[in-house]
Amino acid sequence: MDYQKFYNEVVDWINTANQMAMKYGLDSMDFWNWVTYSTGEMGKKYNNHPLVIRQMAMLYDWLDDIYAEKEM
Repeated sequence: MDYQKFYNEVVDWINTANQMAMKYGLDSMDFWNWVTYSTGEMGKKYNNHPLVIRQMAMLYDWLDDIYAEKEM
């Protein structure tokens, strides 16, 4: 696996997540549908490598934490 390529894509994914959050809002189904879909696609792209799965799960949890803090 090309780790540098993967982590460059993670940076791109985070930037896109920020754009999608601004476009749709953290509380929208469109945003969470995009997060879920794109997370799965990243896993598929890297043959569900365990590192990719864990990294994307961490990013999902991170976004969920931000959403939870926003709701307080």
